[in-house]
Amino acid sequence: MTRRERLQQSAKRMDAKAIAAAVAATKRGEAEGRLQLSAVMAWIAFACPDACEAVCDNIASAWLGSGPTPEVPEGLPEAPLEESFWSAFWAVVDGHDDGYDAISITVAVASLSAAVHPKMAELAEHQARHHHGSAEAVKNPIPGHTDIEALAQCPPGSLGRSLHTMIVENGYDPEVLDRESIALSELPHSLHYLNARILQMHDVWHLVAGYETTSSNEIAISGFQLAQFGHNYSAMFLASVMAISTFKEPRGFTILMQLIWEAWQHGRETPVMMDIEWEKEWNNSLESIRRTHNIPKYQSIFPADLMESAETASFWKKLQLGVQLFLYNIRLRQNKQQPAHQ
Repeated sequence: MTRRERLQQSAKRMDAKAIAAAVAATKRGEAEGRLQLSAVMAWIAFACPDACEAVCDNIASAWLGSGPTPEVPEGLPEAPLEESFWSAFWAVVDGHDDGYDAISITVAVASLSAAVHPKMAELAEHQARHHHGSAEAVKNPIPGHTDIEALAQCPPGSLGRSLHTMIVENGYDPEVLDRESIALSELPHSLHYLNARILQMHDVWHLVAGYETTSSNEIAISGFQLAQFGHNYSAMFLASVMAISTFKEPRGFTILMQLIWEAWQHGRETPVMMDIEWEKEWNNSLESIRRTHNIPKYQSIFPADLMESAETASFWKKLQLGVQLFLYNIRLRQNKQQPAHQ
C-alpha cells in the first residue's frame, strides 16, 4: 500500500488518545505521525466538519502542552470521501511542484469544494449555523462590497485608514477574491454570508488580531479563522498544506504545526469577531478596538518573516535560523514546549 493510500484509509475518526499518539510521533520526527495528522485533518475538512473543534483542540493541546482534550464524538454525520475527491485532492498536493503563490493556492484549495460529495454542503451549512462564532452573524443579510473611498477618508492611525493603506500599497483585492467569480451566491445562505464576510474582513482581522501579511502568518490566520468561525475553507486549506508538507516538504512540518496550533488557540481565546460591526469601527484606532473588544494580539515563538528570511536572508541570518529550528526540533523530541515571545 502506498503512503497516499494509507492517508486515504486513515481519513476517519481518531479518538483523543490516538491523536495524542500521532502528535508524539510527529515530535519524534516519525513520518507516520505526520501522515496520521494530515489524514484526520482531511477527514474534518472534507467529510465531518462537526468533529473539527474536538479534533483541533486535541491536536493543539498535545502540540502546545496545554488546553482542552475532549473526546471526539462518535456517530457524527459524514460525507463519503470518494475516489473522484481523492484525485482532485492529490492534484492540489502535486500542484506544489509548479509553485503556489497566495492566490493560486487559494483558488486550488477552493476548487476542492466542487469535488466533495454533495452531502458535504449540507454538513458545512449545519456547522456554520451552529458554531458559536458564526451562529448569530449568519442570520444577517449578505454584506455589500467594501467602500474603498470611504476608507481613504478615515483619520490617520484608524483601522479604516490602515486597511486602505494595506490594500493600496500591496495591490490587494479589497475582498481577497471576487465573490461572484467563485460563485458564493450559489451556496446556502449561511455559507454564502460566512464566506463573503470572511473574505471581506480577512485583512481587517490581520490588522486587529496582529497577523502580518507574511507567508507564515497567512498560514496561521487560517488556524485563527477555523477556531473563530469553524470556517470550512480554512479547514480545507490547512488539511491541504499539511498534506503538501507531509509529502513534499516534511522537514517543515513541525514549523507548520507550531504556526497552526498557536493560532488555533489564539482564535479559541479571542472573543467572537464575526459579531463585531466592523464598519462602525473604521474611525477608531487599532489599540482602542483591541481594548474595547478584548482582542489579544497573535504571538508566535517564530518571527513573522520566518519563511521569507529562509529564502532571502544573508548566510549568517540563515545560519542563525537553522540553529533556532534545529534547537526547536530537539526540544520537541524532548517533549518540552518553548515559551511564547512576550
